Amino acid sequence: MIQLYWKHATKKVVGPEHGITPNDLAEIEGPLAIAHEKVVAQCRSGRLGYAALPTHPSYAADVKTLADRYKDNTTDMVVLGIGGSALGNIALQQALNPSTYNLQTAKTRNGPRLFVLDNVDPTMIREVLKFVSRRPATTLINVISKSGETAETASQFMIFRDFLKEKLRGDQYASRIVATTDAEKGTLHDIAVKEGYARLIVPGDVGGRFSVLSQVGLFSAAMCGIDIDSLLAGADAMRQRVEVMDIMQNPATVLAAIKYIMYAKKNKPMHVMMPYSNRLSLLADWYRQLWAESLGKRVNRDGYEAFTGPTPIKALGTTDQHSQVQLYREGPNDKLTVFLEVKKHPAKQLRIPHAFEDVPGLSYLAGQRMSKLLAAEKTATEYAMAESNRPTVTIKFPEINARHVGEFLYLYEFTTSLMGELMNIDAYDQPAVELGKKATFTMMGRPGYEDILKKVRSYSRVDKKYLA
Repeated sequence: MIQLYWKHATKKVVGPEHGITPNDLAEIEGPLAIAHEKVVAQCRSGRLGYAALPTHPSYAADVKTLADRYKDNTTDMVVLGIGGSALGNIALQQALNPSTYNLQTAKTRNGPRLFVLDNVDPTMIREVLKFVSRRPATTLINVISKSGETAETASQFMIFRDFLKEKLRGDQYASRIVATTDAEKGTLHDIAVKEGYARLIVPGDVGGRFSVLSQVGLFSAAMCGIDIDSLLAGADAMRQRVEVMDIMQNPATVLAAIKYIMYAKKNKPMHVMMPYSNRLSLLADWYRQLWAESLGKRVNRDGYEAFTGPTPIKALGTTDQHSQVQLYREGPNDKLTVFLEVKKHPAKQLRIPHAFEDVPGLSYLAGQRMSKLLAAEKTATEYAMAESNRPTVTIKFPEINARHVGEFLYLYEFTTSLMGELMNIDAYDQPAVELGKKATFTMMGRPGYEDILKKVRSYSRVDKKYLA
């Protein structure tokens, strides 16, 4: 199981100004117990839909049935989505399949090539469209949208639907589309029913950023050979761990306590996630959306302006030791860093050759395992940060597999809920996203949004005196 190690965020290591003290823990113990009790009650009563996903009676079974239908006749799978409809899919694929997955032959891959289009960059879309155009009959489009009206995903879908209609005879195009959408209503739901697409469900009680363990994230994972049963079993194991209230043994309560104290008491509004594994690097992207949309709120539950929210930052070890750690060590001491560490890497036995043994500056590397070097780099960074009184914690992965990734996902979802309670904000809405959506609608000519058109246009005009 994954574990949280937090000694290097304490007073013993980084001093009382920047580290957790016994008094800090004593002060938060009561509020944290109340927050934990509330979140557990919400989970068990069904109010937090994400908590039921690891043990949902039909979601995984339906996904596997559909994957069995498509896997042997699909060479390329294109996922259309944005935010929570895409980040989880990408993170699972990078964590649990080789980085060269799409370059492998059909015999060595675990499923079709996977392309997740999480933006409306026309160049990216054109490039993927051109690539799959050679095999339209074995290309599968998975469009993910609860309503079907998100401009980014809707535009992508219209392009790829048109491509399939042009390339395939009659109604064959519909058999190459899977719509993951609301179970009962909505624009995409209605189109899918009318045109006869296979359908999966975006749960009505699960926000997009919490949906990776639903059919939203499970289908592409199953198509690409990821063990979704182990993924869900890991999430369920973590669910059982974090529902037990023991502040010093529960990884979610400890993590929430540290993050809240750092944010509220230690002047650390920046929360960095720094995996020491390329495979885990996109879990940090998933974390950024979860943390930012859930905790960045102007108004608290009492209706007062609070402007809350730690800022999530992504880094990668060892890459960013050479690009960001200079700032982290000598810049403002306003950051908490969470390392992701892997004990057993998939390529643990890769060794450095016995070359240049007569060169003093290189001979010490000869015969060493690359995994040892990566671990040494992490420890060295941890030590250097501590020397500068910069607090860090580590989430330890025994190895990278579906079960441990499932544990990690649920740990952070539950910790986010605890943070919402401690900060007295609604962690499940995202009102600030809506204005941008409306502005996009009016700029693209959608009827019903004319009331803000004049304001939006004033921002789009270029005033030449400000051009440098």
